Amino acid sequence: MTTRIPNWNDLRIFLEVARAGTLSGAAAKLRVDHSTISRRIAQLEAILNAPVFERDHQGFHITVKGRELLEHVEAMESGALAIAESLSGTSRIPSGPVRIATMEGIASLYLSRQFVSFKERYPLIQIELVTSTQLVHVSQREADVFLSFFPSEGKGLEVEPVGAFPLHLYASESYLARHGVPGSVGELRDHQFVSYVDDLIQLNTVRWLEEAIKNPPVVFHSSSMIAQLFAAAEGGGIVMLPAFSNAERFGLRALLVDQIDVKRTIWMTVHRERCFMPRIKAVQQFIKDILARDFPLPPGIRSN
Repeated sequence: MTTRIPNWNDLRIFLEVARAGTLSGAAAKLRVDHSTISRRIAQLEAILNAPVFERDHQGFHITVKGRELLEHVEAMESGALAIAESLSGTSRIPSGPVRIATMEGIASLYLSRQFVSFKERYPLIQIELVTSTQLVHVSQREADVFLSFFPSEGKGLEVEPVGAFPLHLYASESYLARHGVPGSVGELRDHQFVSYVDDLIQLNTVRWLEEAIKNPPVVFHSSSMIAQLFAAAEGGGIVMLPAFSNAERFGLRALLVDQIDVKRTIWMTVHRERCFMPRIKAVQQFIKDILARDFPLPPGIRSN
């Protein structure tokens, strides 16, 4: 009996559907029509004699057989990328796109300006800085590098702490002129605050205001850290922000710095099979270097 072997085109389409979860998402990435994708998936399932997806109105959900196949196909993809880089002669010259996913605040208020100097050092690397409030699946190639305030979990991932930042309370001079400058944590009960929309918080690591004051009287809520910053800058209340926001440039003053101790660790996640790529290594090292300079890890938390 002759074993039929799936061709790479079918496997590549399978890979993109698994990552996108929908036909439309895979079609947009591959620039083919829905019928082609459906036909290729059906052909793959016929060869395997097993379904690789379950379909419903919400999209495509990978089966147990599909997950087994996915591991092999991702390994094939990594091998193909390594061959392509070697043959192109750029394996020692960092070049190509690198997608970095992280949260809005650190991307917009810190990393975006840091990557200006990175571009001067590595002109052939194209940085794609993507913001997300949710967990980004590096294992599904949603990003090459994921920076978060929590350690990711998953097979084949390299996860390490790369920095740690303090958080401070900030207020504008106009707010402080109206409400006074708090001299102690106890006096914060008499002030107004700007914070997140509680039922829309998707990552508990951003519930930092509650660590400084219990049941703070919040008068303005937003799911955006940047919106909170600008509301506070206009005198809307006291806001808690990471030190990387450099909130002083927006006219905000740090309060009770010696009395409030709230910190977060920054974790970097990269898929093990992509760590060898020069462009990924260059980005990883750059991020480690700037964080070691600006927000080094405290004793007891070590980076590799």
